[in-house]
Amino acid sequence: MNIKAMVTRNSEEFSLEEVTLHEPKEGEVLVRIISVGMCHTDLSVKDGLIPCAMPIVLGHEGAGVVEQVGSGVKGISPGDHVLLSYSSCGKCEACLQGKASACAEFVMFNFAGIMQDGTKRIEQNGQEISTFFGQSSFSEYSVTNQRNVIKVPKDVPLEILAPLGCGVLTGSGTVITKLKPEPGSSIAVFGCGAVGLSAIMAAKVKGCTTIIAIDINEDRLALAKELGATHTINSRNVESVVQEIFGLTNGGVQYAVESSGLPQVLRQAVDSTKPLGTIAAVGAPPVGTIVELDHFSLLLEKNITGVTMGSSVPQTLIPQLIELYKQGMFPFDKLIKIYEFEEINQAEKDSKSGKTIKPVLRVSSL
Repeated sequence: MNIKAMVTRNSEEFSLEEVTLHEPKEGEVLVRIISVGMCHTDLSVKDGLIPCAMPIVLGHEGAGVVEQVGSGVKGISPGDHVLLSYSSCGKCEACLQGKASACAEFVMFNFAGIMQDGTKRIEQNGQEISTFFGQSSFSEYSVTNQRNVIKVPKDVPLEILAPLGCGVLTGSGTVITKLKPEPGSSIAVFGCGAVGLSAIMAAKVKGCTTIIAIDINEDRLALAKELGATHTINSRNVESVVQEIFGLTNGGVQYAVESSGLPQVLRQAVDSTKPLGTIAAVGAPPVGTIVELDHFSLLLEKNITGVTMGSSVPQTLIPQLIELYKQGMFPFDKLIKIYEFEEINQAEKDSKSGKTIKPVLRVSSL
């Protein structure tokens, strides 16, 4: 079928073009995209910081309605409202342990531009176009594997649900699934974008009583306070973020989330934790980025862990987040600004400038 999609060939503007999308194969689903979130990862690929085969249709926070299912698909039917998240094989050791975010084929299925059978689903004038995260949801329609699909209730607008597929899932899952802080514990969140603010909301849900937000944007710090932060630090206005955190706590925090992807900020996160503390490295820096740490401080039994997609299974965590939202406990919609699909380049500019925390593109209507 011929559809409209945003094609990326280089770091120039997104281009809305007509492409051909092939029918879903066994185990795949055709989804009409209603909305899609714009994520830092999309822009990192577009800017060449994360290598992917071009041309490509980006987008990996799709939300829409199922139009067609391939053979062998179970539990998903035409008419279902769904979100699309990351791709995983379901067969490797990590997937079989319920840890699909650490899938042995994660890089291949999400960044190599191919579907799980090794082929592509999008072409234009005979040229194959790469798929992103097994969905390529900067488009009117998406063909994706059933493992990417999460059914969602129809009483919550798909426009606001789209970011749950990656950014919100990553931040909240880092806290809920990976760190699992105890009620009454302390946590510092470095970077107040969509991921960091989602981590702050999750920390409040988990009962953390000291939640410190660190950023350079006063508006984002004010929103962090509204969403659950007990303290905020503008790192541009203090001599030492670490000393500020020490001054707010008894020798440092128990947990830290680093969502900026900056090496110097990860160093601050490690230095600001107390002995036995755990630091989650979530932000995605350019490939090959080197971090320098105080080796001796690690001997105080600090733990540094990398996190992908919140170490979460989307089909499990996303319904929980939606229920928390409906109960007024997880107001992630405060991060979102809606743009029309054709306004994607403005959405990118607003995201990069910090004007918008989480752009969501309205592709079509119900």
